[in-house]
Amino acid sequence: MKLNSLSWLGDVSARTLRADLVAGLMLAAYMVPAALADAALVGLPPQAGLNACIFAGLVFWLFSGPGRTVVTVTTGLSLLLGQTVGEISGGDPARHAALIATATLWAAVFAGAAWALGAGALARFVPETVMIGFKAGLALHLAAAQLPKLLGFRGHGEDFFDRITHLLTHLGDTQPWAFLLGLAALALLLTGKALAPKVPMALLVIVLGIGLGALLDVGAHGVAVVGEVPQGLPMPGLPSVSREEVRAMLPIGLACFLLAIVETSAIGRMFARRDGRRHEAGRDMLALAAANLAAGLGRGFAVGGGGSQSVVNDGAGARTPLSGLFGALTLVVVALFLTGLLAPLPQPVLAAIVLAAVTGLVDVAAFRRAWRFRRSEGMVAIASLAGVLAAGLLQGVLLGAALSLVLILRAALAPQVVELGQLPEGPIVDRSRYPEASPWPEAVVIACRSAILYMNAEHVLDAVVARMAGLPVSGGRVVLAMGGVNRIDLAGAEMMIELQEMLHAGGRKLVLAELRDGVARTLMDAGFSEEAAELSPHRSIEDALAE
Repeated sequence: MKLNSLSWLGDVSARTLRADLVAGLMLAAYMVPAALADAALVGLPPQAGLNACIFAGLVFWLFSGPGRTVVTVTTGLSLLLGQTVGEISGGDPARHAALIATATLWAAVFAGAAWALGAGALARFVPETVMIGFKAGLALHLAAAQLPKLLGFRGHGEDFFDRITHLLTHLGDTQPWAFLLGLAALALLLTGKALAPKVPMALLVIVLGIGLGALLDVGAHGVAVVGEVPQGLPMPGLPSVSREEVRAMLPIGLACFLLAIVETSAIGRMFARRDGRRHEAGRDMLALAAANLAAGLGRGFAVGGGGSQSVVNDGAGARTPLSGLFGALTLVVVALFLTGLLAPLPQPVLAAIVLAAVTGLVDVAAFRRAWRFRRSEGMVAIASLAGVLAAGLLQGVLLGAALSLVLILRAALAPQVVELGQLPEGPIVDRSRYPEASPWPEAVVIACRSAILYMNAEHVLDAVVARMAGLPVSGGRVVLAMGGVNRIDLAGAEMMIELQEMLHAGGRKLVLAELRDGVARTLMDAGFSEEAAELSPHRSIEDALAE
Protein backbone atom coordinates (compact mmCIF):
# COMPACT_ATOMS: atom_id res chain seq x y z
CA MET A 1 0.00 0.00 0.00
CA LYS A 2 1.31 3.42 -0.90
CA LEU A 3 2.61 5.41 2.04
CA ASN A 4 3.01 9.15 1.69
CA SER A 5 2.57 10.34 5.26
CA LEU A 6 5.51 12.77 5.28
CA SER A 7 4.63 14.72 2.15
CA TRP A 8 3.68 17.67 4.38
CA LEU A 9 7.33 18.14 5.43
CA GLY A 10 7.80 20.27 2.33
CA ASP A 11 5.56 22.89 3.97
CA VAL A 12 7.73 23.19 7.09
CA SER A 13 9.49 26.53 7.53
CA ALA A 14 11.00 28.58 10.33
CA ARG A 15 7.60 30.22 10.79
CA THR A 16 5.69 26.95 11.09
CA LEU A 17 8.35 25.53 13.43
CA ARG A 18 7.90 28.46 15.84
CA ALA A 19 4.12 28.07 15.74
CA ASP A 20 4.36 24.32 16.29
CA LEU A 21 6.79 24.75 19.19
CA VAL A 22 4.42 27.14 21.00
CA ALA A 23 1.48 24.83 20.31
CA GLY A 24 3.49 21.83 21.55
CA LEU A 25 4.25 23.54 24.87
CA MET A 26 0.58 24.43 25.34
CA LEU A 27 -0.39 20.90 24.35
CA ALA A 28 1.92 19.38 26.95
CA ALA A 29 0.32 21.59 29.60
CA TYR A 30 -3.04 20.00 28.79
CA MET A 31 -1.69 16.46 28.48
CA VAL A 32 -0.02 16.25 31.91
CA PRO A 33 -3.31 16.39 33.89
CA ALA A 34 -4.97 13.98 31.44
CA ALA A 35 -2.05 11.55 31.71
CA LEU A 36 -2.22 11.53 35.52
CA ALA A 37 -6.02 11.25 35.68
CA ASP A 38 -6.28 8.55 33.03
CA ALA A 39 -3.54 6.48 34.65
CA ALA A 40 -5.72 6.43 37.76
CA LEU A 41 -8.68 5.27 35.67
CA VAL A 42 -6.64 2.43 34.21
CA GLY A 43 -5.41 1.44 37.64
CA LEU A 44 -1.74 2.15 36.92
CA PRO A 45 0.75 4.51 38.58
CA PRO A 46 0.87 8.10 37.27
CA GLN A 47 4.05 7.59 35.24
CA ALA A 48 2.20 5.07 33.03
CA GLY A 49 0.04 7.89 31.67
CA LEU A 50 3.11 9.98 30.89
CA ASN A 51 4.80 6.97 29.26
CA ALA A 52 1.79 6.36 27.02
CA CYS A 53 1.64 9.98 25.84
CA ILE A 54 5.41 10.19 25.34
CA PHE A 55 6.03 6.97 23.41
CA ALA A 56 2.88 7.33 21.31
CA GLY A 57 3.51 11.02 20.59
CA LEU A 58 7.10 10.37 19.47
CA VAL A 59 5.93 8.15 16.57
CA PHE A 60 2.36 9.23 15.72
CA TRP A 61 3.43 12.30 13.72
CA LEU A 62 5.49 10.12 11.37
CA PHE A 63 2.36 8.42 9.99
CA SER A 64 -0.56 10.74 10.70
CA GLY A 65 -0.39 12.88 7.56
CA PRO A 66 -0.85 16.66 7.38
CA GLY A 67 -3.62 16.99 9.98
CA ARG A 68 -3.37 18.35 13.50
CA THR A 69 -4.85 15.38 15.32
CA VAL A 70 -3.14 14.68 18.64
CA VAL A 71 -2.72 11.15 19.96
CA THR A 72 -3.02 10.81 23.71
CA VAL A 73 -4.64 8.84 26.48
CA THR A 74 -8.42 9.19 26.31
CA THR A 75 -11.08 8.82 28.96
CA GLY A 76 -13.01 6.17 27.05
CA LEU A 77 -10.03 3.93 26.36
CA SER A 78 -8.68 4.34 29.90
CA LEU A 79 -11.92 3.40 31.61
CA LEU A 80 -12.48 0.54 29.17
CA LEU A 81 -9.06 -0.91 30.00
CA GLY A 82 -9.29 -0.25 33.72
CA GLN A 83 -12.63 -2.00 34.16
CA THR A 84 -12.18 -4.97 31.83
CA VAL A 85 -8.59 -5.82 32.72
CA GLY A 86 -9.20 -5.15 36.41
CA GLU A 87 -11.69 -8.03 36.44
CA ILE A 88 -8.96 -10.39 35.17
CA SER A 89 -5.78 -9.22 36.89
CA GLY A 90 -7.01 -10.08 40.39
CA GLY A 91 -5.47 -7.08 42.14
CA ASP A 92 -1.86 -7.95 41.20
CA PRO A 93 -0.29 -4.59 40.08
CA ALA A 94 2.48 -6.19 37.97
CA ARG A 95 0.06 -8.56 36.22
CA HIS A 96 -2.43 -5.72 35.72
CA ALA A 97 0.21 -3.58 33.98
CA ALA A 98 1.37 -6.50 31.83
CA LEU A 99 -2.18 -7.37 30.73
CA ILE A 100 -2.94 -3.75 29.85
CA ALA A 101 0.22 -3.51 27.77
CA THR A 102 -0.82 -6.74 26.00
CA ALA A 103 -4.27 -5.36 25.20
CA THR A 104 -2.61 -2.20 23.88
CA LEU A 105 -0.36 -4.26 21.61
CA TRP A 106 -3.43 -6.14 20.34
CA ALA A 107 -5.01 -2.77 19.48
CA ALA A 108 -1.86 -1.99 17.47
CA VAL A 109 -2.10 -5.35 15.67
CA PHE A 110 -5.73 -4.78 14.71
CA ALA A 111 -4.99 -1.24 13.53
CA GLY A 112 -2.04 -2.43 11.45
CA ALA A 113 -4.03 -5.29 9.94
CA ALA A 114 -6.93 -2.95 9.08
CA TRP A 115 -4.49 -0.57 7.36
CA ALA A 116 -2.81 -3.39 5.42
CA LEU A 117 -6.20 -4.69 4.26
CA GLY A 118 -7.35 -1.23 3.20
CA ALA A 119 -10.25 -1.35 5.64
CA GLY A 120 -10.57 2.40 6.05
CA ALA A 121 -14.36 2.06 6.05
CA LEU A 122 -14.10 0.62 9.58
CA ALA A 123 -13.59 4.19 10.76
CA ARG A 124 -17.25 4.81 9.89
CA PHE A 125 -18.40 1.41 11.13
CA VAL A 126 -19.98 2.64 14.35
CA PRO A 127 -22.65 5.23 13.53
CA GLU A 128 -23.04 8.50 15.38
CA THR A 129 -26.26 7.35 17.10
CA VAL A 130 -24.38 4.47 18.73
CA MET A 131 -21.60 6.82 19.84
CA ILE A 132 -24.16 9.20 21.40
CA GLY A 133 -25.37 6.46 23.71
CA PHE A 134 -21.91 5.05 24.33
CA LYS A 135 -20.46 8.42 25.38
CA ALA A 136 -23.35 9.06 27.75
CA GLY A 137 -22.93 5.62 29.30
CA LEU A 138 -19.19 6.21 29.58
CA ALA A 139 -19.85 9.51 31.39
CA LEU A 140 -22.09 7.79 33.94
CA HIS A 141 -19.50 5.04 34.47
CA LEU A 142 -16.85 7.69 35.03
CA ALA A 143 -18.99 9.58 37.51
CA ALA A 144 -19.69 6.40 39.45
CA ALA A 145 -15.97 5.58 39.59
CA GLN A 146 -14.69 9.07 40.45
CA LEU A 147 -17.26 10.43 42.89
CA PRO A 148 -16.03 8.25 45.79
CA LYS A 149 -12.49 9.61 45.24
CA LEU A 150 -13.88 13.13 45.24
CA LEU A 151 -15.61 12.42 48.54
CA GLY A 152 -12.53 10.84 50.08
CA PHE A 153 -13.47 7.16 50.41
CA ARG A 154 -12.74 4.05 48.39
CA GLY A 155 -15.11 3.05 45.62
CA HIS A 156 -16.30 -0.51 45.19
CA GLY A 157 -18.39 -2.58 42.78
CA GLU A 158 -18.12 -4.72 39.67
CA ASP A 159 -20.43 -2.66 37.46
CA PHE A 160 -22.17 0.72 37.28
CA PHE A 161 -25.12 -0.21 39.47
CA ASP A 162 -22.92 -1.79 42.15
CA ARG A 163 -20.76 1.35 42.24
CA ILE A 164 -23.76 3.65 42.54
CA THR A 165 -25.23 1.50 45.32
CA HIS A 166 -21.91 1.55 47.18
CA LEU A 167 -21.64 5.33 46.72
CA LEU A 168 -25.11 6.02 48.09
CA THR A 169 -24.72 3.70 51.05
CA HIS A 170 -21.32 5.11 52.09
CA LEU A 171 -21.97 8.84 51.88
CA GLY A 172 -21.45 8.93 55.64
CA ASP A 173 -17.78 8.05 55.05
CA THR A 174 -17.12 11.36 53.27
CA GLN A 175 -13.85 13.03 54.32
CA PRO A 176 -14.49 16.79 54.77
CA TRP A 177 -11.01 17.86 53.61
CA ALA A 178 -11.15 15.67 50.51
CA PHE A 179 -14.65 16.85 49.67
CA LEU A 180 -13.73 20.54 50.03
CA LEU A 181 -10.62 20.19 47.87
CA GLY A 182 -12.42 18.17 45.20
CA LEU A 183 -15.45 20.45 45.14
CA ALA A 184 -13.30 23.59 44.88
CA ALA A 185 -11.27 22.05 42.04
CA LEU A 186 -14.43 20.99 40.20
CA ALA A 187 -16.01 24.43 40.57
CA LEU A 188 -12.86 26.12 39.27
CA LEU A 189 -12.66 23.75 36.28
CA LEU A 190 -16.31 24.20 35.29
CA THR A 191 -16.11 27.97 35.72
CA GLY A 192 -12.98 28.14 33.59
CA LYS A 193 -14.54 25.91 30.95
CA ALA A 194 -17.51 28.25 30.68
CA LEU A 195 -15.77 31.63 30.98
CA ALA A 196 -12.23 31.03 29.69
CA PRO A 197 -12.22 27.91 27.49
CA LYS A 198 -8.77 28.69 26.02
CA VAL A 199 -7.05 28.87 29.41
CA PRO A 200 -5.34 25.58 30.46
CA MET A 201 -7.49 25.44 33.58
CA ALA A 202 -6.66 21.79 34.31
CA LEU A 203 -2.97 22.66 34.53
CA LEU A 204 -3.76 25.60 36.82
CA VAL A 205 -5.81 23.31 39.07
CA ILE A 206 -2.93 20.82 39.15
CA VAL A 207 -0.49 23.57 40.21
CA LEU A 208 -2.87 24.90 42.88
CA GLY A 209 -3.55 21.38 44.11
CA ILE A 210 0.16 20.65 44.47
CA GLY A 211 0.67 23.92 46.33
CA LEU A 212 -2.22 23.37 48.73
CA GLY A 213 -1.31 19.73 49.21
CA ALA A 214 2.21 20.64 50.28
CA LEU A 215 1.25 23.75 52.28
CA LEU A 216 -1.58 22.17 54.26
CA ASP A 217 -0.09 18.66 54.46
CA VAL A 218 -3.44 17.24 53.38
CA GLY A 219 -2.16 13.66 53.69
CA ALA A 220 -2.13 14.13 57.46
CA HIS A 221 -5.85 15.02 57.30
CA GLY A 222 -6.84 11.75 55.63
CA VAL A 223 -6.66 12.96 52.02
CA ALA A 224 -5.08 10.53 49.53
CA VAL A 225 -2.26 12.05 47.46
CA VAL A 226 -0.46 10.95 44.29
CA GLY A 227 2.74 10.19 46.18
CA GLU A 228 6.19 9.78 44.73
CA VAL A 229 6.31 9.39 40.94
CA PRO A 230 9.53 7.73 39.74
CA GLN A 231 11.64 9.83 37.41
CA GLY A 232 12.91 8.60 34.07
CA LEU A 233 11.58 6.55 31.20
CA PRO A 234 11.33 2.75 31.02
CA MET A 235 13.28 0.60 28.62
CA PRO A 236 10.82 -0.56 25.92
CA GLY A 237 10.02 -4.27 25.97
CA LEU A 238 7.34 -6.91 25.62
CA PRO A 239 5.13 -7.61 28.65
CA SER A 240 5.65 -10.86 30.50
CA VAL A 241 2.40 -12.77 29.99
CA SER A 242 1.31 -16.33 29.29
CA ARG A 243 -0.18 -17.58 26.04
CA GLU A 244 -3.58 -17.85 27.69
CA GLU A 245 -3.38 -14.23 28.86
CA VAL A 246 -2.46 -13.10 25.35
CA ARG A 247 -5.61 -14.79 24.05
CA ALA A 248 -7.71 -13.33 26.86
CA MET A 249 -6.65 -9.79 25.92
CA LEU A 250 -7.61 -10.17 22.24
CA PRO A 251 -11.27 -9.04 22.53
CA ILE A 252 -10.26 -6.14 24.79
CA GLY A 253 -7.65 -5.06 22.23
CA LEU A 254 -10.28 -5.26 19.48
CA ALA A 255 -12.65 -3.06 21.49
CA CYS A 256 -9.83 -0.56 22.11
CA PHE A 257 -9.05 -0.45 18.39
CA LEU A 258 -12.69 0.13 17.41
CA LEU A 259 -13.12 2.92 19.95
CA ALA A 260 -9.78 4.53 19.08
CA ILE A 261 -10.34 4.56 15.32
CA VAL A 262 -13.85 5.98 15.66
CA GLU A 263 -12.62 8.82 17.90
CA THR A 264 -9.46 9.50 15.87
CA SER A 265 -11.18 9.55 12.49
CA ALA A 266 -13.92 11.84 13.75
CA ILE A 267 -11.25 14.40 14.67
CA GLY A 268 -9.39 13.85 11.40
CA ARG A 269 -12.55 14.40 9.34
CA MET A 270 -13.23 17.65 11.21
CA PHE A 271 -9.80 19.07 10.36
CA ALA A 272 -9.91 17.75 6.78
CA ARG A 273 -13.22 19.50 6.11
CA ARG A 274 -11.83 22.73 7.54
CA ASP A 275 -8.67 22.49 5.41
CA GLY A 276 -10.55 21.56 2.24
CA ARG A 277 -8.74 18.26 1.78
CA ARG A 278 -9.71 14.61 1.68
CA HIS A 279 -9.51 12.67 4.92
CA GLU A 280 -7.68 9.33 4.67
CA ALA A 281 -9.00 7.00 7.34
CA GLY A 282 -6.47 4.34 6.40
CA ARG A 283 -3.65 6.63 7.42
CA ASP A 284 -5.27 7.07 10.83
CA MET A 285 -5.13 3.31 11.26
CA LEU A 286 -1.44 3.13 10.41
CA ALA A 287 -0.65 6.01 12.78
CA LEU A 288 -2.69 4.38 15.57
CA ALA A 289 -0.91 1.07 14.97
CA ALA A 290 2.48 2.75 15.42
CA ALA A 291 1.33 4.81 18.43
CA ASN A 292 -0.20 1.87 20.30
CA LEU A 293 2.77 -0.35 19.49
CA ALA A 294 5.06 2.27 21.03
CA ALA A 295 2.75 2.82 24.03
CA GLY A 296 2.46 -0.92 24.71
CA LEU A 297 6.21 -1.49 24.49
CA GLY A 298 6.83 1.63 26.63
CA ARG A 299 4.85 0.39 29.67
CA GLY A 300 1.91 2.66 28.85
CA PHE A 301 -1.63 1.89 27.75
CA ALA A 302 -3.91 2.33 24.73
CA VAL A 303 -4.09 5.73 23.06
CA GLY A 304 -6.31 7.38 20.47
CA GLY A 305 -7.14 10.76 19.05
CA GLY A 306 -7.79 13.22 21.87
CA GLY A 307 -10.66 15.57 21.04
CA SER A 308 -9.95 18.37 23.51
CA GLN A 309 -6.18 18.08 23.08
CA SER A 310 -6.49 18.29 19.30
CA VAL A 311 -8.68 21.38 19.58
CA VAL A 312 -6.19 22.95 21.99
CA ASN A 313 -3.35 22.12 19.61
CA ASP A 314 -5.17 23.74 16.70
CA GLY A 315 -6.25 26.75 18.74
CA ALA A 316 -2.68 27.31 19.95
CA GLY A 317 -1.58 27.84 16.35
CA ALA A 318 -0.27 24.41 15.29
CA ARG A 319 0.57 24.25 11.61
CA THR A 320 1.91 20.72 11.12
CA PRO A 321 2.03 17.39 13.03
CA LEU A 322 5.39 18.49 14.47
CA SER A 323 3.44 20.18 17.28
CA GLY A 324 2.60 16.70 18.57
CA LEU A 325 6.28 15.78 18.51
CA PHE A 326 7.19 18.94 20.42
CA GLY A 327 4.48 18.16 22.96
CA ALA A 328 5.88 14.65 23.49
CA LEU A 329 9.42 16.01 23.88
CA THR A 330 8.17 18.44 26.52
CA LEU A 331 6.66 15.52 28.41
CA VAL A 332 10.03 13.77 28.22
CA VAL A 333 11.50 16.71 30.17
CA VAL A 334 8.67 16.40 32.72
CA ALA A 335 9.24 12.65 33.12
CA LEU A 336 13.01 13.03 33.52
CA PHE A 337 13.21 16.04 35.82
CA LEU A 338 9.86 17.25 37.20
CA THR A 339 7.89 14.25 38.47
CA GLY A 340 8.99 14.91 42.05
CA LEU A 341 6.74 17.96 42.10
CA LEU A 342 3.63 15.77 41.71
CA ALA A 343 3.89 13.91 45.04
CA PRO A 344 1.63 16.21 47.20
CA LEU A 345 -1.14 16.42 44.55
CA PRO A 346 -4.45 15.39 46.22
CA GLN A 347 -6.33 12.53 44.55
CA PRO A 348 -9.69 14.39 44.83
CA VAL A 349 -8.23 17.05 42.51
CA LEU A 350 -7.51 14.39 39.87
CA ALA A 351 -11.04 13.05 40.32
CA ALA A 352 -12.38 16.57 39.75
CA ILE A 353 -10.42 16.84 36.48
CA VAL A 354 -12.01 13.62 35.22
CA LEU A 355 -15.50 14.67 36.34
CA ALA A 356 -15.13 18.02 34.58
CA ALA A 357 -14.26 16.19 31.37
CA VAL A 358 -17.40 14.04 31.78
CA THR A 359 -19.67 17.03 31.25
CA GLY A 360 -18.80 17.10 27.57
CA LEU A 361 -19.74 13.46 27.00
CA VAL A 362 -23.46 13.66 27.79
CA ASP A 363 -25.19 15.35 24.87
CA VAL A 364 -28.90 15.48 25.67
CA ALA A 365 -29.56 17.58 22.56
CA ALA A 366 -28.03 14.81 20.40
CA PHE A 367 -30.46 12.27 21.91
CA ARG A 368 -33.35 14.60 21.08
CA ARG A 369 -32.12 15.15 17.51
CA ALA A 370 -31.79 11.42 16.90
CA TRP A 371 -35.27 10.76 18.30
CA ARG A 372 -36.89 13.54 16.26
CA PHE A 373 -35.12 12.45 13.09
CA ARG A 374 -36.33 8.87 13.34
CA ARG A 375 -37.60 6.87 16.29
CA SER A 376 -35.39 3.93 15.34
CA GLU A 377 -32.28 6.15 15.51
CA GLY A 378 -33.28 7.37 18.96
CA MET A 379 -33.88 3.80 20.11
CA VAL A 380 -30.40 2.80 18.91
CA ALA A 381 -28.83 5.59 21.00
CA ILE A 382 -30.85 4.57 24.06
CA ALA A 383 -30.03 0.88 23.53
CA SER A 384 -26.34 1.71 23.31
CA LEU A 385 -26.55 3.67 26.58
CA ALA A 386 -28.43 0.85 28.30
CA GLY A 387 -25.94 -1.72 27.02
CA VAL A 388 -22.97 0.19 28.40
CA LEU A 389 -24.62 0.57 31.81
CA ALA A 390 -25.98 -2.96 32.06
CA ALA A 391 -23.20 -4.99 30.45
CA GLY A 392 -20.07 -2.85 30.83
CA LEU A 393 -17.84 -0.82 28.56
CA LEU A 394 -16.27 -3.67 26.59
CA GLN A 395 -19.65 -5.19 25.91
CA GLY A 396 -20.97 -1.69 25.19
CA VAL A 397 -18.40 -1.13 22.45
CA LEU A 398 -19.09 -4.54 20.94
CA LEU A 399 -22.83 -3.94 21.28
CA GLY A 400 -22.38 -0.70 19.34
CA ALA A 401 -20.59 -2.61 16.59
CA ALA A 402 -23.37 -5.23 16.61
CA LEU A 403 -26.05 -2.53 16.39
CA SER A 404 -24.20 -1.07 13.41
CA LEU A 405 -24.31 -4.45 11.70
CA VAL A 406 -28.00 -4.79 12.48
CA LEU A 407 -28.69 -1.39 10.90
CA ILE A 408 -26.71 -2.35 7.80
CA LEU A 409 -28.38 -5.77 7.55
CA ARG A 410 -31.83 -4.29 8.08
CA ALA A 411 -31.31 -1.98 5.11
CA ALA A 412 -29.87 -4.84 3.04
CA LEU A 413 -32.55 -7.39 3.96
CA ALA A 414 -35.51 -5.07 3.39
CA PRO A 415 -34.59 -2.64 0.58
CA GLN A 416 -36.99 0.09 -0.35
CA VAL A 417 -39.51 -0.96 -3.02
CA VAL A 418 -41.97 1.84 -3.86
CA GLU A 419 -44.77 2.52 -6.31
CA LEU A 420 -44.22 5.52 -8.58
CA GLY A 421 -46.70 7.99 -10.00
CA GLN A 422 -46.68 11.12 -12.12
CA LEU A 423 -47.32 14.63 -10.85
CA PRO A 424 -49.51 16.97 -12.93
CA GLU A 425 -46.43 18.97 -13.93
CA GLY A 426 -44.69 15.84 -15.21
CA PRO A 427 -42.07 14.48 -12.73
CA ILE A 428 -42.23 10.81 -11.75
CA VAL A 429 -42.15 10.47 -7.94
CA ASP A 430 -42.73 8.09 -5.03
CA ARG A 431 -46.50 7.95 -4.42
CA SER A 432 -46.05 7.30 -0.69
CA ARG A 433 -44.43 10.75 -0.38
CA TYR A 434 -46.56 12.48 -3.02
CA PRO A 435 -50.11 11.10 -2.72
CA GLU A 436 -51.28 13.51 -5.41
CA ALA A 437 -49.18 11.70 -8.01
CA SER A 438 -51.37 9.71 -10.43
CA PRO A 439 -50.78 6.06 -11.39
CA TRP A 440 -50.83 4.96 -15.04
CA PRO A 441 -53.84 3.15 -16.51
CA GLU A 442 -53.24 -0.54 -17.17
CA ALA A 443 -49.74 -0.30 -15.69
CA VAL A 444 -48.03 -0.11 -12.33
CA VAL A 445 -44.55 1.37 -12.05
CA ILE A 446 -42.42 0.09 -9.20
CA ALA A 447 -38.89 1.17 -8.25
CA CYS A 448 -36.36 -0.96 -6.37
CA ARG A 449 -33.67 1.12 -4.66
CA SER A 450 -31.08 -1.40 -3.59
CA ALA A 451 -28.95 -4.25 -4.89
CA ILE A 452 -30.98 -7.46 -5.32
CA LEU A 453 -29.10 -10.28 -3.62
CA TYR A 454 -29.81 -13.69 -2.13
CA MET A 455 -30.64 -12.15 1.24
CA ASN A 456 -33.34 -9.78 0.01
CA ALA A 457 -34.61 -11.29 -3.26
CA GLU A 458 -37.71 -12.78 -1.64
CA HIS A 459 -38.51 -9.45 0.05
CA VAL A 460 -38.31 -7.66 -3.32
CA LEU A 461 -40.59 -10.28 -4.93
CA ASP A 462 -43.18 -9.99 -2.14
CA ALA A 463 -43.05 -6.18 -2.27
CA VAL A 464 -43.57 -6.09 -6.05
CA VAL A 465 -46.51 -8.54 -5.85
CA ALA A 466 -48.07 -6.49 -3.02
CA ARG A 467 -47.95 -3.35 -5.16
CA MET A 468 -49.71 -5.00 -8.10
CA ALA A 469 -53.07 -4.84 -6.34
CA GLY A 470 -54.27 -1.98 -8.60
CA LEU A 471 -53.85 -3.95 -11.82
CA PRO A 472 -56.67 -5.84 -13.51
CA VAL A 473 -56.95 -9.55 -12.79
CA SER A 474 -55.48 -10.22 -16.23
CA GLY A 475 -53.64 -7.93 -18.56
CA GLY A 476 -51.60 -4.84 -17.72
CA ARG A 477 -47.92 -4.31 -17.29
CA VAL A 478 -45.53 -4.08 -14.38
CA VAL A 479 -42.73 -1.64 -15.11
CA LEU A 480 -39.84 -2.27 -12.72
CA ALA A 481 -37.48 0.71 -12.51
CA MET A 482 -34.01 -0.69 -11.79
CA GLY A 483 -32.01 2.53 -11.64
CA GLY A 484 -31.26 1.99 -7.95
CA VAL A 485 -30.11 -1.62 -8.49
CA ASN A 486 -26.34 -1.45 -8.91
CA ARG A 487 -25.83 -5.18 -8.47
CA ILE A 488 -27.74 -8.43 -8.81
CA ASP A 489 -26.55 -11.94 -8.00
CA LEU A 490 -27.76 -15.34 -9.21
CA ALA A 491 -30.49 -15.60 -6.57
CA GLY A 492 -31.71 -12.13 -7.53
CA ALA A 493 -31.71 -13.00 -11.24
CA GLU A 494 -33.63 -16.22 -10.57
CA MET A 495 -36.18 -14.20 -8.59
CA MET A 496 -36.59 -11.90 -11.61
CA ILE A 497 -37.19 -14.94 -13.83
CA GLU A 498 -39.75 -16.25 -11.33
CA LEU A 499 -41.50 -12.86 -11.30
CA GLN A 500 -41.54 -12.75 -15.09
CA GLU A 501 -43.06 -16.24 -15.29
CA MET A 502 -45.60 -15.44 -12.56
CA LEU A 503 -46.80 -12.35 -14.39
CA HIS A 504 -46.87 -14.17 -17.72
CA ALA A 505 -49.08 -16.89 -16.22
CA GLY A 506 -51.53 -14.17 -15.14
CA GLY A 507 -51.62 -12.57 -18.57
CA ARG A 508 -49.36 -9.69 -17.53
CA LYS A 509 -45.97 -8.53 -18.69
CA LEU A 510 -42.85 -7.46 -16.81
CA VAL A 511 -41.02 -4.53 -18.37
CA LEU A 512 -37.62 -3.39 -17.07
CA ALA A 513 -36.49 0.24 -17.13
CA GLU A 514 -33.32 2.12 -16.20
CA LEU A 515 -31.24 -1.06 -16.29
CA ARG A 516 -27.54 -0.67 -15.63
CA ASP A 517 -25.12 -2.39 -18.01
CA GLY A 518 -23.76 -4.86 -15.46
CA VAL A 519 -27.22 -5.82 -14.21
CA ALA A 520 -28.47 -6.30 -17.77
CA ARG A 521 -25.56 -8.65 -18.55
CA THR A 522 -26.16 -10.66 -15.36
CA LEU A 523 -29.85 -11.10 -16.18
CA MET A 524 -28.98 -12.15 -19.73
CA ASP A 525 -26.44 -14.70 -18.48
CA ALA A 526 -29.05 -16.11 -16.09
CA GLY A 527 -31.53 -16.60 -18.96
CA PHE A 528 -34.01 -13.89 -18.01
CA SER A 529 -35.29 -13.32 -21.55
CA GLU A 530 -34.61 -14.50 -25.07
CA GLU A 531 -35.38 -11.04 -26.39
CA ALA A 532 -32.36 -8.76 -26.06
CA ALA A 533 -34.58 -5.70 -26.46
CA GLU A 534 -36.18 -6.44 -23.10
CA LEU A 535 -32.78 -6.00 -21.47
CA SER A 536 -31.80 -2.77 -23.18
CA PRO A 537 -29.72 -0.78 -20.69
CA HIS A 538 -30.72 2.72 -19.62
CA ARG A 539 -34.22 2.62 -21.14
CA SER A 540 -36.28 5.33 -19.45
CA ILE A 541 -39.55 4.76 -17.63
CA GLU A 542 -41.34 6.88 -20.24
CA ASP A 543 -39.99 4.70 -23.09
CA ALA A 544 -40.98 1.53 -21.23
CA LEU A 545 -44.51 2.86 -20.76
CA ALA A 546 -44.75 3.93 -24.38
CA GLU A 547 -44.15 0.42 -25.77
